[in-house]
Amino acid sequence: MRSTSNPAFRNLPTGGFGGGYAGFQTQPQPQGGMPGYGGYQAPPTTADRPMTVDDVVTKSAATIGLALITGIITAVAVQAGMISPFPPMIIGLIVGLVLSLIIIFKRMPNPAMILTYSAAEGVFLGAITGVFNYLVPGIAIQAVMGTALVFITMLVVYKTGAIRVTPKLTKWIIGATVAAAGLMLINLLLSMFGVNMGIRDGNSSMAIIFSIIVIGIAAFNFLLDFDMADQMIRTGMPSKWAWYAAFGLMTTLVWLYLEILRLLYYLQSE
Repeated sequence: MRSTSNPAFRNLPTGGFGGGYAGFQTQPQPQGGMPGYGGYQAPPTTADRPMTVDDVVTKSAATIGLALITGIITAVAVQAGMISPFPPMIIGLIVGLVLSLIIIFKRMPNPAMILTYSAAEGVFLGAITGVFNYLVPGIAIQAVMGTALVFITMLVVYKTGAIRVTPKLTKWIIGATVAAAGLMLINLLLSMFGVNMGIRDGNSSMAIIFSIIVIGIAAFNFLLDFDMADQMIRTGMPSKWAWYAAFGLMTTLVWLYLEILRLLYYLQSE
Protein backbone atom coordinates (compact mmCIF):
# COMPACT_ATOMS: atom_id res chain seq x y z
CA MET A 1 0.00 0.00 0.00
CA ARG A 2 1.02 3.60 -0.60
CA SER A 3 2.47 5.52 2.35
CA THR A 4 0.42 7.94 4.42
CA SER A 5 1.10 10.52 7.11
CA ASN A 6 -1.76 9.14 9.21
CA PRO A 7 -0.23 6.68 11.72
CA ALA A 8 -3.50 4.76 11.83
CA PHE A 9 -2.93 3.56 8.27
CA ARG A 10 0.72 2.56 8.65
CA ASN A 11 1.83 -1.06 8.28
CA LEU A 12 -1.61 -2.50 7.62
CA PRO A 13 -1.85 -6.12 6.48
CA THR A 14 -2.20 -6.31 2.72
CA GLY A 15 -4.30 -8.36 0.39
CA GLY A 16 -7.55 -10.10 1.11
CA PHE A 17 -10.24 -11.87 -0.85
CA GLY A 18 -9.02 -12.02 -4.40
CA GLY A 19 -5.85 -10.20 -3.42
CA GLY A 20 -4.33 -12.61 -0.93
CA TYR A 21 -5.02 -11.45 2.62
CA ALA A 22 -1.86 -11.11 4.69
CA GLY A 23 0.21 -12.22 1.72
CA PHE A 24 -1.55 -15.52 1.06
CA GLN A 25 -2.81 -15.64 -2.51
CA THR A 26 -6.02 -17.53 -3.12
CA GLN A 27 -5.98 -20.65 -5.25
CA PRO A 28 -8.70 -22.19 -7.46
CA GLN A 29 -11.42 -23.62 -5.25
CA PRO A 30 -14.02 -26.32 -5.62
CA GLN A 31 -17.71 -25.48 -5.54
CA GLY A 32 -19.02 -24.65 -2.07
CA GLY A 33 -15.66 -24.09 -0.43
CA MET A 34 -13.04 -21.45 0.27
CA PRO A 35 -9.27 -21.99 0.15
CA GLY A 36 -7.55 -21.66 3.47
CA TYR A 37 -4.18 -22.22 5.03
CA GLY A 38 -3.76 -25.95 5.08
CA GLY A 39 -6.85 -26.87 3.04
CA TYR A 40 -10.30 -25.79 2.00
CA GLN A 41 -12.58 -24.19 4.54
CA ALA A 42 -16.20 -23.12 4.75
CA PRO A 43 -17.33 -20.01 2.83
CA PRO A 44 -16.62 -16.73 4.61
CA THR A 45 -19.07 -15.37 7.12
CA THR A 46 -20.50 -11.87 6.88
CA ALA A 47 -17.73 -10.56 9.14
CA ASP A 48 -15.07 -12.09 6.87
CA ARG A 49 -16.38 -10.85 3.52
CA PRO A 50 -14.40 -8.19 1.62
CA MET A 51 -15.04 -4.64 2.80
CA THR A 52 -17.01 -2.25 0.60
CA VAL A 53 -17.52 1.48 0.29
CA ASP A 54 -20.80 1.11 2.19
CA ASP A 55 -18.92 -0.50 5.07
CA VAL A 56 -16.55 2.45 5.32
CA VAL A 57 -19.40 4.97 5.04
CA THR A 58 -21.55 3.35 7.73
CA LYS A 59 -18.67 2.81 10.15
CA SER A 60 -17.41 6.37 9.63
CA ALA A 61 -20.93 7.72 10.19
CA ALA A 62 -21.14 5.75 13.45
CA THR A 63 -17.81 7.03 14.81
CA ILE A 64 -18.39 10.64 13.75
CA GLY A 65 -22.00 10.59 14.96
CA LEU A 66 -21.01 9.28 18.39
CA ALA A 67 -18.30 11.93 18.71
CA LEU A 68 -20.84 14.62 17.79
CA ILE A 69 -23.33 13.40 20.38
CA THR A 70 -20.84 13.21 23.26
CA GLY A 71 -19.26 16.48 22.12
CA ILE A 72 -22.53 18.40 22.04
CA ILE A 73 -23.62 17.07 25.44
CA THR A 74 -20.26 17.98 26.99
CA ALA A 75 -20.11 21.43 25.36
CA VAL A 76 -23.63 22.32 26.52
CA ALA A 77 -22.88 21.11 30.05
CA VAL A 78 -19.64 23.12 30.19
CA GLN A 79 -21.15 26.31 28.81
CA ALA A 80 -24.14 26.05 31.14
CA GLY A 81 -21.78 25.77 34.10
CA MET A 82 -23.04 22.31 35.02
CA ILE A 83 -19.52 20.89 34.97
CA SER A 84 -15.99 22.26 34.93
CA PRO A 85 -14.32 21.93 31.52
CA PHE A 86 -11.04 20.56 32.85
CA PRO A 87 -12.05 17.07 34.13
CA PRO A 88 -13.78 15.99 30.88
CA MET A 89 -11.02 17.64 28.85
CA ILE A 90 -8.26 15.76 30.65
CA ILE A 91 -10.15 12.46 30.85
CA GLY A 92 -11.17 12.61 27.20
CA LEU A 93 -7.62 13.47 26.13
CA ILE A 94 -5.99 10.68 28.13
CA VAL A 95 -8.55 8.00 27.23
CA GLY A 96 -8.50 9.00 23.56
CA LEU A 97 -4.69 9.06 23.43
CA VAL A 98 -4.26 5.69 25.16
CA LEU A 99 -6.89 3.99 23.00
CA SER A 100 -5.49 5.47 19.80
CA LEU A 101 -2.01 4.19 20.63
CA ILE A 102 -3.35 0.72 21.39
CA ILE A 103 -5.39 0.64 18.17
CA ILE A 104 -2.50 1.93 16.05
CA PHE A 105 0.32 -0.19 17.43
CA LYS A 106 -1.73 -3.37 17.75
CA ARG A 107 -3.58 -2.62 14.48
CA MET A 108 -6.87 -3.68 16.02
CA PRO A 109 -10.10 -3.10 14.05
CA ASN A 110 -12.04 -3.48 17.31
CA PRO A 111 -15.48 -1.77 17.04
CA ALA A 112 -15.95 -1.31 20.80
CA MET A 113 -12.50 0.21 21.24
CA ILE A 114 -12.85 2.49 18.21
CA LEU A 115 -16.30 3.70 19.28
CA THR A 116 -14.98 4.33 22.80
CA TYR A 117 -12.14 6.34 21.26
CA SER A 118 -14.67 8.40 19.29
CA ALA A 119 -16.76 9.02 22.40
CA ALA A 120 -13.67 10.09 24.35
CA GLU A 121 -12.59 12.45 21.58
CA GLY A 122 -16.10 13.89 21.54
CA VAL A 123 -15.88 14.60 25.28
CA PHE A 124 -12.43 16.16 24.85
CA LEU A 125 -13.46 18.36 21.93
CA GLY A 126 -16.77 19.20 23.58
CA ALA A 127 -15.05 20.50 26.72
CA ILE A 128 -12.71 22.67 24.65
CA THR A 129 -15.56 23.86 22.45
CA GLY A 130 -17.66 24.80 25.48
CA VAL A 131 -14.89 27.11 26.69
CA PHE A 132 -14.30 28.68 23.29
CA ASN A 133 -18.01 29.14 22.66
CA TYR A 134 -18.34 30.89 26.03
CA LEU A 135 -15.56 33.29 25.06
CA VAL A 136 -16.79 33.75 21.46
CA PRO A 137 -20.51 32.90 21.17
CA GLY A 138 -21.35 31.03 17.98
CA ILE A 139 -17.83 29.79 17.31
CA ALA A 140 -18.82 26.15 17.93
CA ILE A 141 -21.30 25.88 15.06
CA GLN A 142 -18.88 27.76 12.81
CA ALA A 143 -16.11 25.27 13.59
CA VAL A 144 -18.38 22.26 12.99
CA MET A 145 -19.65 23.67 9.69
CA GLY A 146 -16.14 24.61 8.61
CA THR A 147 -14.83 21.12 9.35
CA ALA A 148 -17.74 19.49 7.50
CA LEU A 149 -17.19 21.80 4.51
CA VAL A 150 -13.50 20.94 4.27
CA PHE A 151 -14.21 17.21 4.65
CA ILE A 152 -16.90 17.20 1.93
CA THR A 153 -14.79 19.37 -0.37
CA MET A 154 -11.78 17.07 -0.14
CA LEU A 155 -14.00 14.01 -0.67
CA VAL A 156 -15.39 15.57 -3.86
CA VAL A 157 -11.88 16.51 -4.95
CA TYR A 158 -10.73 12.93 -4.44
CA LYS A 159 -13.73 11.24 -6.06
CA THR A 160 -13.66 13.51 -9.13
CA GLY A 161 -9.92 13.05 -9.56
CA ALA A 162 -9.36 16.82 -9.52
CA ILE A 163 -6.25 16.08 -7.46
CA ARG A 164 -4.74 12.64 -7.89
CA VAL A 165 -2.89 10.97 -5.05
CA THR A 166 0.47 10.29 -6.67
CA PRO A 167 3.65 9.10 -4.93
CA LYS A 168 5.08 12.62 -5.32
CA LEU A 169 2.02 14.26 -3.74
CA THR A 170 2.03 11.67 -0.96
CA LYS A 171 5.65 12.46 -0.10
CA TRP A 172 4.88 16.20 -0.12
CA ILE A 173 1.92 15.81 2.24
CA ILE A 174 3.84 13.54 4.60
CA GLY A 175 6.79 15.94 4.62
CA ALA A 176 4.56 18.95 5.28
CA THR A 177 2.76 17.08 8.08
CA VAL A 178 6.00 16.09 9.78
CA ALA A 179 7.38 19.62 9.42
CA ALA A 180 4.24 21.20 10.91
CA ALA A 181 4.19 18.71 13.79
CA GLY A 182 7.89 19.34 14.40
CA LEU A 183 7.38 23.11 14.54
CA MET A 184 4.49 22.76 16.98
CA LEU A 185 6.55 20.45 19.20
CA ILE A 186 9.54 22.81 19.18
CA ASN A 187 7.25 25.76 19.93
CA LEU A 188 5.73 23.85 22.86
CA LEU A 189 9.15 22.98 24.29
CA LEU A 190 10.47 26.53 23.87
CA SER A 191 7.35 28.00 25.48
CA MET A 192 8.23 26.11 28.66
CA PHE A 193 11.37 28.25 28.84
CA GLY A 194 9.57 31.50 28.05
CA VAL A 195 10.56 31.59 24.35
CA ASN A 196 7.73 32.51 21.97
CA MET A 197 8.07 31.63 18.29
CA GLY A 198 4.83 33.43 17.49
CA ILE A 199 3.18 30.56 15.62
CA ARG A 200 0.64 30.01 18.41
CA ASP A 201 0.22 33.62 19.52
CA GLY A 202 -3.28 34.69 18.55
CA ASN A 203 -2.27 38.34 18.48
CA SER A 204 0.22 37.86 15.65
CA SER A 205 -0.27 37.54 11.90
CA MET A 206 2.24 34.69 11.92
CA ALA A 207 -0.06 32.62 14.12
CA ILE A 208 -3.00 33.14 11.76
CA ILE A 209 -0.91 32.29 8.69
CA PHE A 210 0.53 29.20 10.38
CA SER A 211 -2.94 28.04 11.41
CA ILE A 212 -4.22 28.42 7.83
CA ILE A 213 -1.25 26.41 6.54
CA VAL A 214 -1.88 23.65 9.08
CA ILE A 215 -5.56 23.52 8.12
CA GLY A 216 -4.48 23.12 4.50
CA ILE A 217 -2.11 20.29 5.42
CA ALA A 218 -4.82 18.56 7.46
CA ALA A 219 -7.23 18.90 4.52
CA PHE A 220 -4.76 17.30 2.12
CA ASN A 221 -4.27 14.47 4.60
CA PHE A 222 -7.88 13.51 3.86
CA LEU A 223 -6.78 12.68 0.31
CA LEU A 224 -4.29 10.17 1.70
CA ASP A 225 -6.94 8.78 4.07
CA PHE A 226 -9.48 8.36 1.26
CA ASP A 227 -6.86 6.76 -0.96
CA MET A 228 -5.79 4.36 1.78
CA ALA A 229 -9.40 3.33 2.43
CA ASP A 230 -9.81 2.87 -1.32
CA GLN A 231 -6.75 0.62 -1.43
CA MET A 232 -8.08 -1.43 1.48
CA ILE A 233 -11.30 -1.99 -0.50
CA ARG A 234 -9.47 -2.82 -3.74
CA THR A 235 -7.21 -5.39 -2.06
CA GLY A 236 -10.25 -7.07 -0.53
CA MET A 237 -9.48 -6.68 3.16
CA PRO A 238 -12.13 -8.21 5.46
CA SER A 239 -15.13 -5.97 6.22
CA LYS A 240 -14.11 -5.61 9.87
CA TRP A 241 -11.24 -3.38 8.72
CA ALA A 242 -13.81 -0.74 7.72
CA TRP A 243 -13.79 0.18 11.41
CA TYR A 244 -10.06 0.85 11.13
CA ALA A 245 -10.60 3.05 8.07
CA ALA A 246 -13.23 4.99 10.04
CA PHE A 247 -10.77 5.37 12.92
CA GLY A 248 -8.12 6.78 10.58
CA LEU A 249 -10.55 9.36 9.19
CA MET A 250 -11.62 10.26 12.72
CA THR A 251 -8.06 11.10 13.78
CA THR A 252 -7.69 13.55 10.89
CA LEU A 253 -11.10 15.08 11.62
CA VAL A 254 -10.12 15.73 15.24
CA TRP A 255 -6.92 17.49 14.13
CA LEU A 256 -8.73 19.56 11.50
CA TYR A 257 -11.51 20.61 13.90
CA LEU A 258 -9.05 21.79 16.54
CA GLU A 259 -7.15 23.86 13.99
CA ILE A 260 -10.30 25.44 12.56
CA LEU A 261 -11.54 26.23 16.08
CA ARG A 262 -8.20 27.83 16.89
CA LEU A 263 -8.20 29.93 13.71
CA LEU A 264 -11.76 31.15 14.28
CA TYR A 265 -10.81 32.18 17.79
CA TYR A 266 -7.79 34.10 16.49
CA LEU A 267 -9.95 35.96 13.98
CA GLN A 268 -12.84 36.80 16.32
CA SER A 269 -11.26 37.35 19.72
CA GLU A 270 -9.53 40.61 18.86
